[in-house]
Parts: sequence; structure tokens; C-alpha cells
Amino acid sequence: MRKSLFFIPALTLFLIISCTKESFITSPDAFLSVSTDTLSFDTVFTQTGSVTQTLKIFNNNDQKLKLSSVELMGGASSPFRINVDGTPGPIVNGIDIEPNDSAYLFVTVSINPSAANSPFIVEDSIRVNYNGNSRFVQLNAYGQNAHYIKGEIIRNNTTWNNTLPYVILDGVLVDAGVTLTIQQGTRVHFHADAPMIVDGTLIVNGTKKDSVTFQGDRLDQDYRDLPASWPGIYFRNASNGNSLHYAIIKNAYQGLIAGKSTGSFPKLALNECVIDNIYDAGLTGIGSSIKAVNCLISNCGLNVLLTNGGNYELTHCTVASYSNIYVPHKKPVLVISNWDSTSQVNTYDMKATITNNIFWGEYGNVDDEVVILRRGSNPFNVTIENSLYKAKNSLSNATLANNLVNTPPLFDSISDNGKYYDFRINKGVSPVINKGKNLSIPFDLEGKPRDAQPDMGSYEKQ
Repeated sequence: MRKSLFFIPALTLFLIISCTKESFITSPDAFLSVSTDTLSFDTVFTQTGSVTQTLKIFNNNDQKLKLSSVELMGGASSPFRINVDGTPGPIVNGIDIEPNDSAYLFVTVSINPSAANSPFIVEDSIRVNYNGNSRFVQLNAYGQNAHYIKGEIIRNNTTWNNTLPYVILDGVLVDAGVTLTIQQGTRVHFHADAPMIVDGTLIVNGTKKDSVTFQGDRLDQDYRDLPASWPGIYFRNASNGNSLHYAIIKNAYQGLIAGKSTGSFPKLALNECVIDNIYDAGLTGIGSSIKAVNCLISNCGLNVLLTNGGNYELTHCTVASYSNIYVPHKKPVLVISNWDSTSQVNTYDMKATITNNIFWGEYGNVDDEVVILRRGSNPFNVTIENSLYKAKNSLSNATLANNLVNTPPLFDSISDNGKYYDFRINKGVSPVINKGKNLSIPFDLEGKPRDAQPDMGSYEKQ
């Protein structure tokens, strides 16, 4: 009897211990880890490709862990495919992982790199659900055949041509004393966190037929027109001698930013360029020197900001913003100031020569589209002549001559709902026709001829 009584509790204890070992941890504090938070497919595709990578999902607990689901968020339409321990997705339910063990997650991507309408970077994510928690793994892969540049420093004189697009990941830096030349027709696409930083020199050789385009790398319909889709192009203090011809810069957070000028005028020359749909400032000069001719700077948070003094020339430019669903028009299209915004205000010399331009904005709450601010006693020489601008209040701190004030420019066609903006003046009724000053600039933004009585703005009526 004693042996029998002893045996029963011992058996019960064994069963309890066994059940405890087989039980599942259900607490939301259960610890789960994955071998990587981002799975990148870095193969440059040269033909239709299928590549598989593996990651592990770790159960870091002393009890079994049940994954309620592992789900590919893009579903069956995603170019990615998943398989968890032999069970294919796009969603796999009820995966048991032993204590201090792991499950294998296989991810495959199949992409046709010749599909020109696909994004350059194809993205998706995997959601791992357990005990009421969610853990995500990001997926990305190259979607088109291109030159992919990842966090590169250009240390030697380099030329980019138009044989394939360039896709910038993690940014690119043109080193001091080095020139990057970009030939006509080249397309440069930037990932969301990838700026172009220039300490050396950037030369862009676009033509009226084949412009050079700088924009984001998401070309699918829902993303291709979003502003702030990439950081912008920054010409730092060491940079000089930059020249952009027929360049299009669009959809950035900031467009072109030129730092302090340390060399000959201009630090940045813009000829026949378009800066469009920029979330913050389209063109910024910070104690810099910029010369812009025949440029269109449109629909930016603040189109042109010239601050901390400097030396600037704007000639035959159209600078216009119309409030829209992407970029509300809340700031003037041109702001000029001669001081910095540090805790101790410093003032600087300012020179700005502004001739034959249009400065206009609508559908917003801005009364004065041109604002000129001066502090201190530094030389301050701002001249605006033969230009059209909108201003409720009279401009001060500037020499003004032959300007049209608060007279609508009557652009060809503006359709905010249709997201269509044509800043030409070919209807023949615009007040800017024949009101420019003859500066012997032979053609306009589109390479079309100007006559002896040129029009204001970047376009000449034909």
C-alpha cells in the first residue's frame, strides 16, 4: 500500500512537469526576435529573376510559442512569396515554435526588370502575429534594371550617361575637388532617405529635347507625384562652379540648396531649369551666389528663399504657386533677407538683381508674394525691374522700375482639381507680353526665340 500511495503522486508530478514543458506561453510579454528587420534583395536584375532569401523567427522563451499568423501584407498580388517551415503563404496560420528554437521563413521575389512601369524599389512587409502582438519585417528589391548607387562617395571625376537610369540609395556625395557630369537625357531617381550632397562640382548637360530629370524612385501611380519623396540636392560651402542646363528637379522635400559662396560668381548657374512640386523651399541660397535664367519654379512650399545675404541674379523666371492637395500655398513665392536665424543675429551684404520675372500665387492665404527683409547697416542692393508681382503692401528695401503690380499674369491653363498647370502665355492676352527689358537673351525655357521686346517670365509668346 505504501508503495502504491507513493507511486500515484510521483506519476502525477511527472505528468504535471511534462504538461508544463509542453504548455504555450500566452503572455503579451513573450519575447520573439527575428534575424533581421529588413530583408533586401540586392541582386541587380538583368533578366526576369527569382531570388530566395531566408530569415529565422526565434522563440526566446522557455515555453512553446504559437504564432497566430505570418502574413505577407501585399497578399497574392505582391511580387514577393513566403513559405514558413514548408507551408506557403501569403498567410500561414498556427505555427508552433519549441522553446528556445526557431522557425524558418523563406522569401522569394520574382520581378521582370524590363517592366518600365514598375517602381525602381519594390517594397512590401511581413507581419508576424503572436499573443496579441505584431512584429514587422520590411522587404525591398530592385524593380527595374538600373545603375544602383548606395551611400557612395564619388572621389574621381565621373560622367553619368543615359544608357540606364541611376537609382540613389542612402545618398551620394560628390567629394571636394571632384566633378560629376550628367549627360543629356539621364534620369536620376532617389530613395526616400537619399540626398545628393555636392562638395565638389555638379555639371548637368541637358538639352531642350533631352532634359536631365531628378526625382523620387517611386513611379507607381499613387506615389509618383508626391512631394517630399526624396530630400533634395545640397551644394555645401566647399562646392563651386555648378552649372545646370535643362534640368528638372521635382517632388523633393527641398529642391536645390546652395550654401555659402567661397569662389567666383555664380556658385550655382541655372539655365532653362524646372523646379516643381517641392514640399519646402524650391530654390534656397544661404549666403550664396546664384544665377538663374529662363527657369520655372512652381508649386513649392516656398519657391525661392535667398537669405543670409549673398549675390543673386534672377532673369526671365516664372515663380508661381497654386495651393493644391499636396502643397498648400501658405508662404510667399520669393523671400529675400540679409540675416541668419542663429541666437545672435548676424547680418550680411546682399545684392539681388531681378529682371523680367513673374512672381504670382493663388488659392492660398498669401497677400504679399514678394517679401524683402533687411536688418543692420550692411550694403543692401535689391533691384526689381520689368517684373510682375503680387503684393498687397508696397515693397520696401528695393529699387523698383517698370513693374506690373497685382495684375494677374493670365497663364494659359491652371486646373487645380485636374492637377494641370500650364504657365505659358500663348493665349495672347497676358499683360506680360512685350513688357520685358531687352537683355539679348535669344530664347526662352523651351528654346523658342525671344523678340526685341521680350515677355516677362520664362516663356515667350509664340
